[in-house]
Amino acid sequence: MSLPAELFRKLDMMVTERQLPSRSQLMAELIRQALAAHEAFTRPDEMLAGTITLVYRGERGRVRHQLAQTQASYLKEVISAQHVFLEDDQSLEVLLVQGPAVRLKDLCDALRRVRGVQQLELVTTTTLLPQLYEPGAGEDYHNGAAA
Repeated sequence: MSLPAELFRKLDMMVTERQLPSRSQLMAELIRQALAAHEAFTRPDEMLAGTITLVYRGERGRVRHQLAQTQASYLKEVISAQHVFLEDDQSLEVLLVQGPAVRLKDLCDALRRVRGVQQLELVTTTTLLPQLYEPGAGEDYHNGAAA
C-alpha cells in the first residue's frame, strides 16, 4: 500500500496512542468500519446491527417524547435504548439497533428531524445479533415462564 509520508506518520501516531501491536491491525479496523458504512448506503436490504448515538437538548420532556414516538415506529429495529442526562440541559441516548440498512437509515433520518437533536451517529456492522425470539418455539409466555 502506498500512502503519503504524512498520512503514514499520522497512522503510526494512532497505532501508538491506541497501543496496537501493528499498523496492519489499525488498517484492518479502519477498513472494516469503512466497509460497514459502505454497505449501509449501497445495499439497502443488507441486514446490519449497530448503534445510534444521539445528543440532544431542549425541553427534555418534549424531545424525549418525540424520540420515543419515533422509536416506537421502528419496534423491530430498536432492540434497546440507554439514556443519561448530561450537563447544560443535554441528554445522551444510545440505541442498539438491527435491521435492513434502509430501515436503519430511515430511522436515523426520522430521529434527526426531531427538533433539539444536535448530534447523531450510526455505527454499523454486518455481524448480526442472534435471533432474540422465535415465535412458536414451545415457550408459554402467558404464564410468565417458558414451558
